[in-house]
Amino acid sequence: MRKIFIALVAAATVAGCTTDPFTGRSKVSNTTIGAGTGAALGALGGLIIGKTTNASTRKSVLIGAGIGALTGGGIGLYQDRQEAKLREELRNTGVSVTRNGDTIILNMPSNITFASGVSSIRPEFYRVLNSVALVLREFNKTVVNVYGHTDSDGGATFNQQLSEQRGVNVTRYLVSQGTDKRRYYVVGYGEERPIASNSTADGKARNRRVEIEIDPITSG
Repeated sequence: MRKIFIALVAAATVAGCTTDPFTGRSKVSNTTIGAGTGAALGALGGLIIGKTTNASTRKSVLIGAGIGALTGGGIGLYQDRQEAKLREELRNTGVSVTRNGDTIILNMPSNITFASGVSSIRPEFYRVLNSVALVLREFNKTVVNVYGHTDSDGGATFNQQLSEQRGVNVTRYLVSQGTDKRRYYVVGYGEERPIASNSTADGKARNRRVEIEIDPITSG
């Protein structure tokens, strides 16, 4: 099945903002975030790109904008510090923080993200995303991949679109909280990458998730 990558490089809209009761900052309203897939993708007009584009494009753009690149032993140290801060901020939230080399991976399960069959962010998920945004603002020498996943309920086409919309909604909110839109890609995988059996309610809940990968900006 075709995977759609959404590059938030030019202008991801953050219309429909309200004040976040937890932080006092503006945030995208539930109505705006919960809009249908077609509307959200349309609002990102022309920013859908193919598989051939990779993180090096974003890194080059950000380096050119003066963000600067990490080098040598500083790469691992930077990610060590960021990982520690994420673990501190996300303690007891249900989000797992893992490390694969210099990549930090956040796994956000459905009990704090999305109900079955919908892309509207659960109200309690805003607190988690606020914590993630806080760290991403502090550690800005990274690019961020946001992966949306679903369970197997519903048709494959519906689930593909749903996974894309979930990734878009998470990304738009992080951007609305002051992170650089040029850092992001969104990928919808639909039901194709389960981490548990879809034959049980618990397994479906585990599969209905968002994953965020955070990679360092390097010049290589």
